[in-house]
Formats: sequence, C-alpha cells, structure tokens
Amino acid sequence: MTALGKLLRTTAFRLTLVYLLVVALFAAFLLGYFALNTRRLITEQITSTVEAEMTVLTQQYNQGGIRRLVVIIENRSRRPGSSLYLVTTPTGEGLAGNVGSIEPGVLDKPGWFETAYRRLEEQQEGPEHHALVNVFQLPSGFRLLIGRDLDERERMYRIIATAGRWSVAIVMVLGIAGGIFVSRRVLNRVDAMTDTARTIMAGNLSGRLQETGTGDEFDRLALNLNGMLERIELLMRGLKEVSDNVAHDLKTPLTRLRNRCEEALRVAKSEADYRAALETTIEESDGLIRTFDALLMIARAESGEARQGMVEFDAGEIARDIGDLYEPLADEKGLSLRVEAAAPARVKANRELVSQALANLVDNAIKYAADAAPLLNGAAAEVVISAGADGNRILLTVGDRGPGIPTPDRPRAIERFVRLEQSRSKPGSGLGLSLAAAVARLHGGELRLEDNDPGLKAVIALPRAN
Repeated sequence: MTALGKLLRTTAFRLTLVYLLVVALFAAFLLGYFALNTRRLITEQITSTVEAEMTVLTQQYNQGGIRRLVVIIENRSRRPGSSLYLVTTPTGEGLAGNVGSIEPGVLDKPGWFETAYRRLEEQQEGPEHHALVNVFQLPSGFRLLIGRDLDERERMYRIIATAGRWSVAIVMVLGIAGGIFVSRRVLNRVDAMTDTARTIMAGNLSGRLQETGTGDEFDRLALNLNGMLERIELLMRGLKEVSDNVAHDLKTPLTRLRNRCEEALRVAKSEADYRAALETTIEESDGLIRTFDALLMIARAESGEARQGMVEFDAGEIARDIGDLYEPLADEKGLSLRVEAAAPARVKANRELVSQALANLVDNAIKYAADAAPLLNGAAAEVVISAGADGNRILLTVGDRGPGIPTPDRPRAIERFVRLEQSRSKPGSGLGLSLAAAVARLHGGELRLEDNDPGLKAVIALPRAN
C-alpha cells in the first residue's frame, strides 16, 4: 500500500472528511439562508417604496384628474434612476411613462407582478430587464403601473451566491489539507506505537511508547500502556526470579529427601529405623507442599482470580480468629498474644486470603519474638494483633518485640524466597511476607513494615468497605 493510500485509509482522515462535510453543509445552508433573506428584504423595500408612490399618485389623480397625473408621471420619468411609470388608457394606449414594452397581459388586471420589460429609450433588440410592478386601475378606467427594477436584487443575490460557492470550495480545500496534515501526525504517532509494539513482541520488554508531553489522548494512552508494560515486565522478571529461586531453594530439600531415602535403604535394619526414615521424609514433603501452596496462593492473588470471592466482613473477626488460633503457640513460646479489635472495621475482600496473610504475619512475629524475649530486660514479651480504621483505610497490624528488620532491608524482605541474614537459621521458605504483600495489592491496599521500638510492626492497609 502506498503512503498516500495508507494516509487516506486512516480513521483520522475519514473523521476529518465527515466533519468537513458537516461544516460545508452548514456553511452552504447559512449562506443560502442569508442570500434568500437578503433577496426577501430587498423585495420588501421595493414593495414598500412602490406602495408609497402609488398612494401619492392616486391622491394626485383624485385632486387633479388624469391630466395632472400625466404631468407628474412625465416629470418623474425623466429623473435619473427613477422608478418605472406607465399610464394607459382603458384600451391600453400609453399616455405617459418611461416603460417602452412589457409582457402581454400584465396590464389586464390589477396586482403585483414580476415581469420582463424595456425602457422607453432602449431599442427593441436590446436586452430585457426584470422588474417588480404594481398595476392599479383608476376609477375612470385608466391604468397606472409603478415598479422598480430587480437588477440590483439579482446582482446582490449573485454576489452572495458566488461568495458562498467560493467559501465552500475554500473550506473543502483547507479542510482536506488540514485532514491530511492531522492524519499524517496521527499516523506518525500510531506508526511509532506500532514499531514499539513490534519491538516488545520480539522480546524486548524494556521498550516503551513515546510520550510527547502534550497530555493529549495519545499521551494518556501511552502513559497507561507504559504502566501496563512496566507491570508485565515486573511480572516477567518476578516469574524468572521465582523460577530461579524455586530451582535453587527446592533443590536442597529435594536432594536431602533423596539422600535420606537412600540412607534408609542402606543403613536401616529394623522396622523402627524405616519408620523414622519415613517420618522424616513426610516432614520434608510437608515443607515442600507448604512452599508450593504458598506459591500457588501468591499466583492466585497476583492474577486477580480471587476477586470473584470477595465479600464484606469485619476485619476484627479475622483478627480475633487468628488470635485464638495462635494463642496456644504463643503460650508455648513464652509470649503474650493480645488482640485489639473493639470497633467494627468493615472491608470487602477475599476472607480466605486476608486470613492467610494475617496468619503469616502472626506466625513470623511469634517465631522471631520468642528468641528475643530473654533480651527485653523485663519488658513485656508480647505479640499484638489489632484491627482498626484510619480514614478510608482499615489497618490489620501485627506488632512484636523481636529483632525487627533494618530499614534498608525492608523492600527486599517482601520479595519471594528472600531470607535475611538473621532468619537463615529459622525454618521457612521466605514466602510469608510476599504472600501478605500480594494479598494487599489484590485488594488495592499495601503492606507496610514499620518500627515497633523495639521490634517490627507489619501493617496490611485495605480500603474501607463503602
């Protein structure tokens, strides 16, 4: 396809032609309306002038008879630019006036007529003129004709009509030129977006659509698409990291699982030895299953699939349920578990995911606060679960008195399979905070890690239910 053909097939050019047609029709209608009204106005002025003269001459006839009327008509006919005058006998013979010839039948009956005529001084073969005349029959049978030439009216009409045709032609030419100009600019922007899209489809996810900074619809489209591309790039990078981390972090427990099975086959002598080997294998398998369950739950949250199961509930109920579930474990670790959820805190969310996210935070808090309890110098070794409102947000907070997380390490702590130095010796897969962050994002909220002075305060902020 040629460049011109491609240009003419663009939506922008077609829309420009439609707008141009509408504007041209509107301009033609406006000019036609103006021309017709101008013609009507001139006709009304002629009619008013002729009627005024007819009234004056009729009065002169009533006062002085036909002789006086003839004298006045003769005088008026000789004036430059005078109206048309004609006085005839009852048989149609001319007595006075400046009309040489007129269409047959005009003088036969009174009234208004548009007729062709020639002035008295013009030759018969000369061009005919047109006039608007009024024929009046005098009481004695004589006829009086008064009229005005219509050349001025027709000349004005032709001027307006010519100007209208030229205006429409100019509008069409400028409109087409403007349409080509606009279409070329739009096509250049679309071609640039198409080239970028091809680059991205070829595998370069770092490509971005160009933004001109004008804030027009293409800039807004490019801004939103670039945001989508950044999200896709982030997800793809996360997928690659997850694949690498899964391969790295799961290789060790799988290898350990296989080695223990081989050792049991090689060393075990009795039923008790085999039972011990099987129990260890089951324990390792349970850990792997928990890791895969966490990965599946994170994937479910990030895909948006869980939005279909959202219901409205009180976040305080979740906090109290998780408190009841983990209170025996906290007592076993020598910790005090307290729940603060007095006022209603209504949210619309996936109850299962929010419960799991809060449970992960409580499990982490108990795990790390237990080791730090002997170092608190008599301070309360406790974990506090709270649910409350803060403006248009509902906050689910878990605070502990553990070692906390240094501020520079907090962004990394919520990444998948990331385990900071102080947690290397603890059991776990490094997915708890990642799941909580994914659940918060699913609901339009966020996970914040803050100081608890001492310890860590993990906050899941969710939008309040309307």
